[in-house]
Amino acid sequence: MFVDEVKIYARAGHGGKGAVAFHREAFVPKGGPSGGNGGRGGDVILEADHDLNNLIAQFFNPRLVAADGQAGMGKGMDGKAGKDLVVKVPCGTLVWRLAQPAPEPEEPAARPEPSPAALQLATGRRPVMRTAGTARAAEVNLAAEQTTGADRARAKGELVCDLTRHGQRFVLCQGGRGGLGNRNFATARRQTPRFAQPGEPGTNEGEYLLELRIVADVGLVGYPNAGKSTLLAAISKARPKIAPYPFTTLTPQIGIVEYPDWKRLTVCDVPGLIAGAHRNVGLGHAFLRHIQRCTSLVLLLDMAGTDNRAPWDDYHSLLEELARFDPALLERPRHVVANKMDEPQSEANLRTFKRKIRKTPVLPIAAAFDEGVDRFKQLIRASVEEAAAGGGAAA
Repeated sequence: MFVDEVKIYARAGHGGKGAVAFHREAFVPKGGPSGGNGGRGGDVILEADHDLNNLIAQFFNPRLVAADGQAGMGKGMDGKAGKDLVVKVPCGTLVWRLAQPAPEPEEPAARPEPSPAALQLATGRRPVMRTAGTARAAEVNLAAEQTTGADRARAKGELVCDLTRHGQRFVLCQGGRGGLGNRNFATARRQTPRFAQPGEPGTNEGEYLLELRIVADVGLVGYPNAGKSTLLAAISKARPKIAPYPFTTLTPQIGIVEYPDWKRLTVCDVPGLIAGAHRNVGLGHAFLRHIQRCTSLVLLLDMAGTDNRAPWDDYHSLLEELARFDPALLERPRHVVANKMDEPQSEANLRTFKRKIRKTPVLPIAAAFDEGVDRFKQLIRASVEEAAAGGGAAA
């Protein structure tokens, strides 16, 4: 089970209340105040861990509540501080603070709708009836409008933190301070205070959205059944499910590419995109967000046209989906790779592609038979190293 987005509730520990107590022992009939202070509440801390690859732990435990501080005690004993709650999340996790829904204003009493006959008599025109079908069509058209990355961010709420490095920590909710015992309020005029402070509540309590964006060097982008999983299995030891039908891959897959000089690259196989992915058609947003951190992109095309699609049309469609989802993706280094060159129609389609798409280098490979795989590995290595030298790491 792969979970890359989950909503949680987080609350820090409340501080313990201070104690109201007085010193009592033999031969001291009127001892002074001795109430101890309350303990501090525990913090809720998020820690990035590269050994995790999804948010399944938070999916089954969405309530993150730290321990409260212990109340103060007599004889000047302070309460024990609450234990911090450290929650490990995978590297690449974004934390969004969800906006609290505003209370709905009271609506005035609805006025009765005039009948169609009365409306026609008053206006002299026949009213247009709005059916359920037209209302549904309007909703679909509204949902089909293009949304930008800023619009999606505003819909999620406020970005709190972005955990990308192993061991990076962020205090999501800070525990409240413990209350002071009555011994802290004794003065020359008020020698026996009979009150103490209550503990303070924790800060930043509320609902949050954890969103995982996989951190990888190279992202494989393409239509379903283009051979991305086959290529990933050919260049790494990853073993994703491979089958001759679309949407075999339903979750992002990560592979480690190793070189003879011990150089290593991480490659992310993104599930196949379809037209309208930028509008979240076919879970487009859930797939596209995983390539936002990739240093280099690879557009993998089915040059054989197995699913009766022209490769040049796929190329234009992929660029359009990337641009509409996040224009910054087009500024990343990208390479076009023509797969399935072992098919009879591939050579003719490749010549047509080069004629239609000029000034775009194409690397022909046949991942199922390891043809051109070594050249592909050197290509992505050079691209990542060049981007690293130029400071072009993905945000």
